[in-house]
Amino acid sequence: MMKNGFPRGRSAVVAAATHGMGEAPGMSSMDLAAAASVKALDQIGLRPADVDGVFVALPDDFMSGLGLAEYLGISPRVTDNNRTGGSAFMTHAMLAALALDAGECDVALIAYGSNQRSAAGSLIKSMRESPYESRYRLPRPVGAYALAASRYCHEYGLKREQLGEVALAARAWAQRNPDAFARDSLTMDAYLSARMIADPLSVRDCCLVTDGAAALVMVRADRARDLARKPVYLLGAAAATEHREITGMPDLTRTAARLSGPRALAQAGVRASDIDVVQLYDAFTINTLLFLEDLGFCGKGEAGGFVEGGRIGPGGSLPVNTNGGGLSCVHPGMYGLFAMVEAVEQLMGRADGRQVEDAQLALAHGNGGEFSSQATVIFGTEETL
Repeated sequence: MMKNGFPRGRSAVVAAATHGMGEAPGMSSMDLAAAASVKALDQIGLRPADVDGVFVALPDDFMSGLGLAEYLGISPRVTDNNRTGGSAFMTHAMLAALALDAGECDVALIAYGSNQRSAAGSLIKSMRESPYESRYRLPRPVGAYALAASRYCHEYGLKREQLGEVALAARAWAQRNPDAFARDSLTMDAYLSARMIADPLSVRDCCLVTDGAAALVMVRADRARDLARKPVYLLGAAAATEHREITGMPDLTRTAARLSGPRALAQAGVRASDIDVVQLYDAFTINTLLFLEDLGFCGKGEAGGFVEGGRIGPGGSLPVNTNGGGLSCVHPGMYGLFAMVEAVEQLMGRADGRQVEDAQLALAHGNGGEFSSQATVIFGTEETL
């Protein structure tokens, strides 16, 4: 059995920033990632030249780690261009923590940017077509997630109104976030009457298509207190994958989050019930339900009932996707880093208008491909060390 050697609490996030949320005409993915990076570094009085670890996965540049380093004038000792989709950023944080603890770098920058909305379809394809699935002309990615949703409905009797609870909660949080792209009201009637895209998922079950960028800066814990007023410590991080194509998923109602989540929580020394605020990659409403179950917040088949009555929205007992998530805040191709930024903002006490009171522990979970790659990180304040 592999020994758990994760360096709990020995690295910390000291800065977090976003840029170009929603629409950023005239900016490339590299421009956006660089702008968010400089914003984050400015918060703590560092320059790009101070960075020696670069972790980035741009949607249109296979060598984006080298590209961003050159763009910003960084000469990194460590680079990582993980290509596992929206979970890549959680694994960036995991690898950055390991590199920092080993002394391979001193300042780690995690960055992402995409102009998916303003590029109007001109971005290169990020996934090859499957020779086994393409003949069936499944609309990607929504069709893949609809298959999972359909199977879940069949096995557990999920109601569309319960999927709607996820969409409404995300919109309610977004209305408290001035940076969110979709802030207009959303009612259950409007949700239920929305145009169907791939049964049972309607347009209201699908994430936004936006521009946007985000960045985090990580350092070792002993330096963190000199740079940030309230550092946020990485307590646990784990990743898992069981398939690539949706037809290779062993069970359409169970994701590999059931593997990554317990490992990350065990590293952190906490339980799901200890978490104060949760950030989940909600490319589609079904994601939120499956992840709540697989990460241990409720039992299998119970998520539909669990989210009823506004439980995951403002004022609910489990704040989920407090920025509005990919459904209502931002989704520029990949959302994972924005989930981590929101987790950090909450623990730093900087989530104006949507701040969760006395938040000490946060979980952020990323999803890549078609439920293909899962990664979970646990953040905590100094009080949790």
